[in-house]
Amino acid sequence: MFINNKFLRCQQQRIKKCAEKTDSYQFFNLLTCPELLSRVDTLLPEHRERLYPPTETLSIFLAQALSEDRSCQKAVNDAAIKRIIGGLAPVSTSTGGYCRARQRLPLAMVSDLVCQTGELINCQIPEQWRWHGRRVHLIDGTTVTMPDTVENQAVYPQQSGQKPGLGFPICRLVGVICLSSGAVLNASIGRFNGKGSDEQSLLRNIIDTFNTGDLVLGDAFYGTYFLLASLREKGIDAVFEQMGARKRVTDFRKGKRIGTRDHLIELTKPKIKPDWMAQAYYDVAPKTLLIRELSTHGKILITTLLCPKEASKPELKVLYKKRWQIEVDFRNIKTTMGMETLSCKTPEMSEKEIWVYFLAYNLIRLLMAQAALLADILPRQLSFKHTLQLWLAWTQQTALTGTGVIEESLFVLIAQQRVGNRPGRIEPRAVKRRPKPFSLLMKPREEARAEIRKNGHPKKIK
Repeated sequence: MFINNKFLRCQQQRIKKCAEKTDSYQFFNLLTCPELLSRVDTLLPEHRERLYPPTETLSIFLAQALSEDRSCQKAVNDAAIKRIIGGLAPVSTSTGGYCRARQRLPLAMVSDLVCQTGELINCQIPEQWRWHGRRVHLIDGTTVTMPDTVENQAVYPQQSGQKPGLGFPICRLVGVICLSSGAVLNASIGRFNGKGSDEQSLLRNIIDTFNTGDLVLGDAFYGTYFLLASLREKGIDAVFEQMGARKRVTDFRKGKRIGTRDHLIELTKPKIKPDWMAQAYYDVAPKTLLIRELSTHGKILITTLLCPKEASKPELKVLYKKRWQIEVDFRNIKTTMGMETLSCKTPEMSEKEIWVYFLAYNLIRLLMAQAALLADILPRQLSFKHTLQLWLAWTQQTALTGTGVIEESLFVLIAQQRVGNRPGRIEPRAVKRRPKPFSLLMKPREEARAEIRKNGHPKKIK
């Protein structure tokens, strides 16, 4: 979006005026609030003074996740330079000490910090950022791959259709993200296939993330009877797309009509208990469930928002379109930040790496929320990549100057770049640039190396 000088001056004056009226930065000061600091203290493991204490290790780990070069050597080199600039004695640039320090970091500490920062941001959301005064949460699943090691394959095996030695360990994760701020509230990590590895099972592990009065948006995979029943039992509403099988037999002539292609229907509890469900839970589940079914913009939506006056059909259409934001958020985490392919070689460290990425992502979202609040706009209007680039440049310069104060000018820069509003945008899922003409590796790497030693490299394809 092009911003002229007049608009920029007005924006700077508005942000300065808001900053002067605010005693402290509402969002950014959450990092040093007593609740979060006390939580960090309780999560810290017992440790002695080392070159890499837990807080310093976590800080370097976060910088590593935000950096374009995510190697441990780069992280250790940066830490060594900062020590010299800070007037401390030079230290070894060997990565062994830092890698062992990362292993000592408790996984629960990092995951809990993600949930704490996400919830703190979520609680500070202004009323104008909410939907009818309600907090809206997005849910969806995605996958990431890991280095091909024996340890990773044992816990997160590769896809069953691939030959041994040719694939990569893969894990599935389901995330809960705040629609207003974009912050990660919680996540569940599991295997890609096998019992209990589907998105519904992973979501049930973190269903306590939702509070009474919340609203949940999800795609067609989540519109099941028992999930809707569980959410209603907790006082949580949902808007999902209708599942494919049910969509084909939808008949708006049945049920209680409340509008054009908009009616209330009563679902009956499935007669066959799912394999994952305990018999006791199945017995206490409601025998029927009243939901609303409506057709809009070529989609059939189901929701527990039954009153058309409180949630009209056009409003639900606009709201459900915003579900796509979680796809963009996962793209920011996986592609922009680089979590799509992990680097740690053990399952525990891989899980820890995922949570560190989430924590780093939340810190960037914290900056965006503060900038949006001061500029009187919505966080979703700001560019994540723009904010990330500015933060990396800012931390690099403050490390050289020795000051770490966040100034309002940084938030002015963050608020300059806006995300374009392109409703209904369609792009082909294809790339124009051709890949390099290398053949695929169709045998374990050790076998391929042995064959090269014996016969030499095959001829290149011209």
